[in-house]
Amino acid sequence: MAPPELLLAINCTNVGVGPGGTTNLLAKVSIVNYRGDSVYDSFVIPTTTVTDYRTATTGITAAHLTSANSRSFTEVQNTVANHLRNRIIVGYCLWNDLAVLGLPHPAVNTRDVALYLPFRNSLNSGNHVPGLQTLAQRFLVRNCQQGHIEPTENARVCMDLYRWVPQWEASVARGNWACALPPSTFSRCYL
Repeated sequence: MAPPELLLAINCTNVGVGPGGTTNLLAKVSIVNYRGDSVYDSFVIPTTTVTDYRTATTGITAAHLTSANSRSFTEVQNTVANHLRNRIIVGYCLWNDLAVLGLPHPAVNTRDVALYLPFRNSLNSGNHVPGLQTLAQRFLVRNCQQGHIEPTENARVCMDLYRWVPQWEASVARGNWACALPPSTFSRCYL
């Protein structure tokens, strides 16, 4: 296993912008360490007009994004970049988080539970990306995302899934990359 001090799990929650609110805009980012302790957690002040807060699933309202606890996108982006620099990041569909943050990360330093082939093979999901709820229930016998999506809890679930598989790092050390590739349209998110 990689040294715990090198590992961080990240998860982001987005709101919608543009016509129909279908374009993602970062609303909240959470980072936890190997033990699941919060390292960073912040709401993000919108950089454009939000057309869908997605409150039913995110629990986020306009008040969250304009509160004293919200930070500018640039501040959040810089802080997250500093946290992730020279670290192995764990997450679920990391390409979505990296894209909305506008931050690339070395592919070799990512551990994406959505792409981990032993999980996918065990679920017989083929090319289908299994849901985080499914992964948590199947491998951790734990419920997540009950009610609103909470990025801190999602990051903890991702780290717990990673810790559940100590052979993941052994595979990486042997040069056997145990993950499927992320969607090619997100190649800009990886160095």
